[in-house]
Amino acid sequence: MEDPWSRRAPRRRQPAPRFFWRSVGVVVASALVGAASASAVFLLRGDTAPLPSAVVELVETQIITTEFSAAPAAAVALKVLPSIVTVEIGIIDGADFIVTGSGSGVVIDIDGTLVTNEHVVGGAAAVRVVFADGRSYDAEVVGTDSLTDLAVITIDALGLTAIELGTSVDMAIGDPAIAIGSPLGLAGGPSVTVGVLSAFDRRVQVAGDVELFGMLQTDAPITRGSSGGALVDSKGRLIGITSAIGVSDVGAEGLGFAIPVEMMTRITQDILEFGGARHAFLGITGSTHFEIEIDGAVAPAGVAVASVIEDTAADAAGLLVGDIIESVDGQQVTTMDGLVVRLRFYRVGDVAKLQILRNGEIVLLDMELLERPEGV
Repeated sequence: MEDPWSRRAPRRRQPAPRFFWRSVGVVVASALVGAASASAVFLLRGDTAPLPSAVVELVETQIITTEFSAAPAAAVALKVLPSIVTVEIGIIDGADFIVTGSGSGVVIDIDGTLVTNEHVVGGAAAVRVVFADGRSYDAEVVGTDSLTDLAVITIDALGLTAIELGTSVDMAIGDPAIAIGSPLGLAGGPSVTVGVLSAFDRRVQVAGDVELFGMLQTDAPITRGSSGGALVDSKGRLIGITSAIGVSDVGAEGLGFAIPVEMMTRITQDILEFGGARHAFLGITGSTHFEIEIDGAVAPAGVAVASVIEDTAADAAGLLVGDIIESVDGQQVTTMDGLVVRLRFYRVGDVAKLQILRNGEIVLLDMELLERPEGV
């Protein structure tokens, strides 16, 4: 069987049409929620109106059984739950581990390699993982990447149940999506929520100027504490790592976001090999180029190069100011965000073939991608 960690992640499809909502901010699903504590949610668009305190209520729930929501979801849960853990962060006090927060994690290797979110374990003094059956292990953080909100941790254990990897590329909007994580650090193991894949290639602002690109969107409920959990398809194959939720002035909006499995695979490979992620860098500044179509519509049609940074892949390959980047390795690029997403799936040293429109003529350029400089 082909080793999933050795192949390059496939290219992404074109982003689905975006939609907007009033006063909605996207925030990282808080990982720092213990079993007996709650944290406030802050909006990211300047809305300073106070939010009501979080409460837990008993409500009457009617469950409508459908062909999808019954047997397949139960089978998926049976298959995936052994691969999902609670990730606890805390401090060591003598022989005691004092929990200060929690998130979720996914087993990706039978010998003790797990993936979670950077915002779950970044800066943690001590980390441990707890399985659904109550087993707990001290964990070591191998490396983190704030640019994609991913982290790799390891535990000293053998014979674990690794999750089966799927692909988000072959999925379509409306396909079933199941989120599995450990909400609010509750005891008793992970929980399962069911929904659909709502959109591709979302750009999500999570805090300040931190943005996540190429995110999957789902309406499967993702609760604080489920950060770092799994988003799987109807066969229990991993398609994403849950990372963020949408919140407005009235509360959660039913919008969850996950890092595509293809991006997770690439970042995990780098962290395991180098101790951190090495991001491929083209070396330009630019903006979305628009063209007027026959019917008068104004449509995005590529990326207009505004400047070329010296000693970068773009500079070495001869990319010029004014060039219009139309595709990367045959995959059409219509927006600047789309170009950023494409590059996230390449490793340093990969060669990408760019199709350029230059003064009305098509030009093909091969570019060996270099590493993204610090601070860029």
